[in-house]
Amino acid sequence: MSVQYHSVTPSPINWRYSGNQLKRWRIKANVSREELGAAANYSPDTIKSMEQGVRMPTPRVLDAADELCRAEGLLSAAKDYLQKEKFPARSQDYMGLEREAAIIGWYELVLIPGLLQMNAYARRLIGDHYPPLDEETVNERVEARTERRELLSRKPLVVCNFVLYEAALRGPHVDKEQLLDLLEVGQMSTVSIQVLPFDRAVPAALLGPMVLLETRDHERFAFDEGQFASNLSFDPAVVSSQAERLSMIRAVALSPAESVRSIERMAEEL
Repeated sequence: MSVQYHSVTPSPINWRYSGNQLKRWRIKANVSREELGAAANYSPDTIKSMEQGVRMPTPRVLDAADELCRAEGLLSAAKDYLQKEKFPARSQDYMGLEREAAIIGWYELVLIPGLLQMNAYARRLIGDHYPPLDEETVNERVEARTERRELLSRKPLVVCNFVLYEAALRGPHVDKEQLLDLLEVGQMSTVSIQVLPFDRAVPAALLGPMVLLETRDHERFAFDEGQFASNLSFDPAVVSSQAERLSMIRAVALSPAESVRSIERMAEEL
Protein backbone atom coordinates (compact mmCIF):
# COMPACT_ATOMS: atom_id res chain seq x y z
CA MET A 1 0.00 0.00 0.00
CA SER A 2 1.27 3.48 -0.77
CA VAL A 3 0.37 7.02 0.18
CA GLN A 4 -0.02 9.47 -2.68
CA TYR A 5 0.02 13.24 -2.19
CA HIS A 6 -1.80 15.59 -4.52
CA SER A 7 -1.89 19.37 -4.64
CA VAL A 8 -4.51 21.71 -6.06
CA THR A 9 -1.81 24.17 -7.18
CA PRO A 10 1.58 23.30 -8.70
CA SER A 11 4.35 22.64 -6.21
CA PRO A 12 6.93 25.46 -5.87
CA ILE A 13 9.65 25.23 -8.49
CA ASN A 14 12.35 25.06 -5.80
CA TRP A 15 10.65 21.95 -4.37
CA ARG A 16 10.60 20.32 -7.81
CA TYR A 17 14.19 21.27 -8.65
CA SER A 18 15.53 20.14 -5.26
CA GLY A 19 13.56 16.92 -5.51
CA ASN A 20 14.88 16.27 -8.98
CA GLN A 21 18.47 16.82 -7.81
CA LEU A 22 17.84 14.55 -4.83
CA LYS A 23 16.71 11.76 -7.16
CA ARG A 24 19.61 12.25 -9.59
CA TRP A 25 22.22 12.12 -6.82
CA ARG A 26 20.53 9.10 -5.22
CA ILE A 27 20.47 7.13 -8.48
CA LYS A 28 24.04 8.14 -9.34
CA ALA A 29 25.22 6.87 -5.94
CA ASN A 30 23.16 3.67 -6.30
CA VAL A 31 21.23 4.43 -3.10
CA SER A 32 17.68 3.07 -2.88
CA ARG A 33 14.68 4.99 -1.59
CA GLU A 34 14.47 2.47 1.21
CA GLU A 35 18.07 3.19 2.26
CA LEU A 36 17.59 6.94 2.14
CA GLY A 37 14.27 6.64 3.96
CA ALA A 38 15.85 4.57 6.73
CA ALA A 39 18.67 7.10 7.14
CA ALA A 40 16.26 10.04 7.33
CA ASN A 41 13.46 8.22 9.20
CA TYR A 42 10.94 8.57 6.36
CA SER A 43 9.01 5.97 4.37
CA PRO A 44 10.11 5.21 0.79
CA ASP A 45 6.81 6.70 -0.44
CA THR A 46 7.60 9.96 1.31
CA ILE A 47 11.04 10.02 -0.31
CA LYS A 48 9.32 9.45 -3.65
CA SER A 49 6.92 12.35 -3.08
CA MET A 50 9.85 14.63 -2.25
CA GLU A 51 11.75 13.58 -5.38
CA GLN A 52 8.66 14.32 -7.45
CA GLY A 53 8.35 17.77 -5.90
CA VAL A 54 4.96 16.98 -4.36
CA ARG A 55 6.38 17.52 -0.89
CA MET A 56 9.19 19.81 0.13
CA PRO A 57 12.50 17.97 0.64
CA THR A 58 13.19 18.48 4.32
CA PRO A 59 16.57 19.45 5.79
CA ARG A 60 16.75 16.00 7.39
CA VAL A 61 16.43 14.26 4.02
CA LEU A 62 18.85 16.59 2.27
CA ASP A 63 21.53 16.10 4.93
CA ALA A 64 21.06 12.33 4.95
CA ALA A 65 21.21 12.19 1.13
CA ASP A 66 24.24 14.46 1.06
CA GLU A 67 26.12 12.04 3.30
CA LEU A 68 24.92 8.83 1.62
CA CYS A 69 25.52 10.14 -1.89
CA ARG A 70 28.80 11.89 -1.03
CA ALA A 71 27.52 15.13 -2.51
CA GLU A 72 30.04 17.19 -0.49
CA GLY A 73 27.47 19.73 0.64
CA LEU A 74 25.78 20.29 -2.73
CA LEU A 75 22.51 18.70 -1.59
CA SER A 76 22.59 20.17 1.91
CA ALA A 77 23.02 23.62 0.34
CA ALA A 78 19.45 23.41 -0.98
CA LYS A 79 18.16 23.94 2.56
CA ASP A 80 18.80 27.68 2.21
CA TYR A 81 16.38 27.88 -0.74
CA LEU A 82 13.47 25.89 0.58
CA GLN A 83 10.56 27.10 2.67
CA LYS A 84 10.51 25.80 6.21
CA GLU A 85 7.82 23.20 6.96
CA LYS A 86 5.00 24.62 9.06
CA PHE A 87 4.53 21.46 11.09
CA PRO A 88 6.84 19.21 13.14
CA ALA A 89 8.38 16.40 11.11
CA ARG A 90 6.33 13.72 12.88
CA SER A 91 3.09 15.41 11.71
CA GLN A 92 3.92 16.22 8.09
CA ASP A 93 2.65 12.98 6.53
CA TYR A 94 -0.61 13.32 8.44
CA MET A 95 -1.07 16.94 7.33
CA GLY A 96 -0.77 15.90 3.71
CA LEU A 97 -3.51 13.33 4.17
CA GLU A 98 -5.73 15.69 6.16
CA ARG A 99 -5.76 18.06 3.19
CA GLU A 100 -6.98 15.19 0.97
CA ALA A 101 -9.61 13.86 3.37
CA ALA A 102 -13.25 13.41 2.45
CA ILE A 103 -14.27 12.07 5.88
CA ILE A 104 -12.62 12.71 9.24
CA GLY A 105 -13.51 10.99 12.51
CA TRP A 106 -11.70 12.48 15.52
CA TYR A 107 -11.68 11.63 19.21
CA GLU A 108 -9.81 13.77 21.73
CA LEU A 109 -9.13 12.96 25.34
CA VAL A 110 -7.64 16.14 26.84
CA LEU A 111 -7.31 18.77 24.08
CA ILE A 112 -9.59 20.56 21.65
CA PRO A 113 -8.95 18.98 18.21
CA GLY A 114 -6.52 20.93 16.06
CA LEU A 115 -9.16 21.62 13.40
CA LEU A 116 -11.38 23.27 16.01
CA GLN A 117 -8.77 25.36 17.82
CA MET A 118 -9.10 29.13 17.83
CA ASN A 119 -6.03 31.34 17.66
CA ALA A 120 -5.95 32.19 21.37
CA TYR A 121 -6.31 28.56 22.47
CA ALA A 122 -3.69 27.36 19.99
CA ARG A 123 -1.29 30.07 21.16
CA ARG A 124 -1.67 29.10 24.80
CA LEU A 125 -0.96 25.45 23.98
CA ILE A 126 1.98 26.04 21.65
CA GLY A 127 3.44 28.83 23.79
CA ASP A 128 3.42 26.49 26.79
CA HIS A 129 5.67 24.01 24.98
CA TYR A 130 8.62 22.37 26.73
CA PRO A 131 11.39 22.90 25.92
CA PRO A 132 10.32 26.50 25.19
CA LEU A 133 9.96 27.63 21.58
CA ASP A 134 11.15 30.98 20.27
CA GLU A 135 8.48 33.56 19.44
CA GLU A 136 8.96 33.20 15.69
CA THR A 137 8.36 29.45 15.82
CA VAL A 138 5.33 29.91 18.07
CA ASN A 139 3.83 32.40 15.61
CA GLU A 140 4.50 30.11 12.65
CA ARG A 141 2.91 27.10 14.32
CA VAL A 142 -0.13 29.04 15.56
CA GLU A 143 -0.71 30.42 12.07
CA ALA A 144 -0.33 26.97 10.50
CA ARG A 145 -2.73 25.40 12.99
CA THR A 146 -5.46 27.99 12.64
CA GLU A 147 -5.14 27.89 8.83
CA ARG A 148 -6.28 24.28 9.02
CA ARG A 149 -9.75 25.46 10.02
CA GLU A 150 -10.34 26.37 6.38
CA LEU A 151 -10.85 22.66 5.75
CA LEU A 152 -14.16 22.82 7.62
CA SER A 153 -15.74 25.06 4.97
CA ARG A 154 -13.77 24.26 1.83
CA LYS A 155 -15.06 22.74 -1.38
CA PRO A 156 -15.26 19.85 -2.04
CA LEU A 157 -16.88 19.47 1.36
CA VAL A 158 -15.32 17.38 4.11
CA VAL A 159 -17.51 15.48 6.59
CA CYS A 160 -16.08 15.85 10.11
CA ASN A 161 -17.27 13.92 13.15
CA PHE A 162 -15.69 14.97 16.46
CA VAL A 163 -16.06 13.37 19.89
CA LEU A 164 -14.58 15.31 22.82
CA TYR A 165 -14.07 13.84 26.26
CA GLU A 166 -15.31 16.23 28.95
CA ALA A 167 -11.75 16.74 30.20
CA ALA A 168 -10.84 18.38 26.86
CA LEU A 169 -13.61 20.95 27.30
CA ARG A 170 -12.71 21.72 30.90
CA GLY A 171 -8.97 22.06 30.29
CA PRO A 172 -7.09 25.01 31.82
CA HIS A 173 -6.51 26.65 28.41
CA VAL A 174 -10.17 26.54 27.34
CA ASP A 175 -12.02 29.84 27.62
CA LYS A 176 -15.61 30.86 26.95
CA GLU A 177 -14.81 32.10 23.45
CA GLN A 178 -13.44 28.69 22.46
CA LEU A 179 -16.56 26.92 23.74
CA LEU A 180 -18.89 29.33 21.95
CA ASP A 181 -16.92 28.78 18.76
CA LEU A 182 -17.48 25.02 19.09
CA LEU A 183 -21.22 25.68 19.25
CA GLU A 184 -21.03 27.78 16.09
CA VAL A 185 -18.92 25.28 14.15
CA GLY A 186 -21.20 22.47 15.26
CA GLN A 187 -24.08 24.11 13.37
CA MET A 188 -22.36 23.45 10.04
CA SER A 189 -24.08 20.76 7.99
CA THR A 190 -20.83 18.83 7.53
CA VAL A 191 -19.71 18.94 11.17
CA SER A 192 -20.87 16.83 14.09
CA ILE A 193 -19.63 17.44 17.65
CA GLN A 194 -20.38 15.05 20.51
CA VAL A 195 -19.38 15.30 24.15
CA LEU A 196 -18.39 12.26 26.19
CA PRO A 197 -19.16 13.09 29.86
CA PHE A 198 -16.96 11.81 32.66
CA ASP A 199 -19.69 9.48 33.90
CA ARG A 200 -20.11 7.83 30.49
CA ALA A 201 -16.46 7.01 29.89
CA VAL A 202 -15.79 3.43 28.85
CA PRO A 203 -12.33 1.79 28.94
CA ALA A 204 -11.93 2.23 25.17
CA ALA A 205 -12.28 5.98 25.64
CA LEU A 206 -9.34 6.20 28.04
CA LEU A 207 -6.75 4.67 25.70
CA GLY A 208 -5.88 7.98 24.05
CA PRO A 209 -6.92 10.21 21.14
CA MET A 210 -7.24 9.07 17.54
CA VAL A 211 -8.05 10.37 14.08
CA LEU A 212 -9.54 8.32 11.24
CA LEU A 213 -9.22 9.64 7.69
CA GLU A 214 -10.80 8.53 4.45
CA THR A 215 -9.69 10.08 1.17
CA ARG A 216 -11.82 10.58 -1.93
CA ASP A 217 -10.10 7.53 -3.36
CA HIS A 218 -11.48 5.58 -0.37
CA GLU A 219 -8.08 5.03 1.22
CA ARG A 220 -8.42 4.81 5.01
CA PHE A 221 -5.84 5.79 7.61
CA ALA A 222 -5.59 5.83 11.41
CA PHE A 223 -3.46 8.41 13.20
CA ASP A 224 -2.51 8.99 16.80
CA GLU A 225 -0.01 11.49 18.10
CA GLY A 226 1.90 11.94 21.34
CA GLN A 227 4.36 14.55 22.53
CA PHE A 228 7.42 12.76 21.17
CA ALA A 229 6.08 10.31 18.60
CA SER A 230 3.13 9.66 16.31
CA ASN A 231 1.78 6.75 14.35
CA LEU A 232 0.12 6.90 10.94
CA SER A 233 -1.14 3.53 9.73
CA PHE A 234 -2.92 2.32 6.62
CA ASP A 235 -2.89 -1.30 7.81
CA PRO A 236 -6.52 -2.46 7.35
CA ALA A 237 -6.44 -4.35 10.66
CA VAL A 238 -5.29 -1.26 12.58
CA VAL A 239 -7.74 1.05 10.82
CA SER A 240 -10.62 -1.37 11.41
CA SER A 241 -9.74 -1.73 15.10
CA GLN A 242 -9.60 2.02 15.61
CA ALA A 243 -12.84 2.52 13.68
CA GLU A 244 -14.58 0.00 15.95
CA ARG A 245 -13.18 1.78 18.99
CA LEU A 246 -14.44 5.15 17.74
CA SER A 247 -17.88 3.65 17.09
CA MET A 248 -18.03 2.39 20.69
CA ILE A 249 -17.13 5.84 22.00
CA ARG A 250 -19.66 7.61 19.79
CA ALA A 251 -22.36 5.18 20.92
CA VAL A 252 -22.01 6.15 24.59
CA ALA A 253 -21.37 9.88 24.01
CA LEU A 254 -24.11 12.48 24.14
CA SER A 255 -26.02 13.11 20.93
CA PRO A 256 -25.08 16.30 19.00
CA ALA A 257 -28.17 18.06 20.38
CA GLU A 258 -27.42 16.96 23.98
CA SER A 259 -23.81 18.00 23.44
CA VAL A 260 -24.88 21.52 22.50
CA ARG A 261 -26.69 21.89 25.82
CA SER A 262 -23.70 20.44 27.68
CA ILE A 263 -21.25 22.89 26.07
CA GLU A 264 -23.64 25.78 26.71
CA ARG A 265 -23.69 24.94 30.41
CA MET A 266 -19.89 24.81 30.53
CA ALA A 267 -19.67 28.19 28.79
CA GLU A 268 -22.10 29.71 31.31
CA GLU A 269 -19.80 28.56 34.12
CA LEU A 270 -16.87 30.60 32.74
